[in-house]
Amino acid sequence: MHPNPAFRPDNHAESLALARETGFGMLAVAAPDGAPMLSHIPFLIDDAGTGADLHLVRSNPIARACGADGLPARLAVQGPHSYISPDWYGLDDQVPTWNYLAIHLTGRLEPLPADTLPGILDRLSAHFESRLAPKPEWTMAKMPSDAAQRMMRQILPFRLVIDTLESTWKLGQNKPDAARLSAADHVGTYGMGQEVAILAAMMRAPPS
Repeated sequence: MHPNPAFRPDNHAESLALARETGFGMLAVAAPDGAPMLSHIPFLIDDAGTGADLHLVRSNPIARACGADGLPARLAVQGPHSYISPDWYGLDDQVPTWNYLAIHLTGRLEPLPADTLPGILDRLSAHFESRLAPKPEWTMAKMPSDAAQRMMRQILPFRLVIDTLESTWKLGQNKPDAARLSAADHVGTYGMGQEVAILAAMMRAPPS
């Protein structure tokens, strides 16, 4: 997390909502030799914000390392981000930088009973399929039962029990308002796609 307190707003609920909406991040644990083990995963945060359900392939080194007692773990969620040119501020004393949102969920990765796996998969697919309306929602029922059973034998269910949430919202809050708004106008045209548009909107109204 960025050390500048200007980029560390007190917005736990907003950060949790962004992590929940994103639903994809990098799971990190330490291997027995101390080296980091990383896995990029979809996840689903519960309504209380106390746990993130996920699944891993059995052969994933994290899955192999996670015994019945679990493992300390961190889930890093990347929000919108973009390069920021110093020219965009309209000031002479600026340097290139990167604006971004990042959320870290830290806690303990715990294995779940095998019979929880179908429910986790159903909730995950429903969460993301709901964004594709009016497309008819895909469900596991559309898979042949033998194929579904083969797939589920290859993966294991887990939950990250969330102890702490930390976030960085680096949106130019340390700049004069006019400079930040000027940069927001430029970043909105810098790249194509929804991500820079979202970042620009956040730069125009950063959390306090």
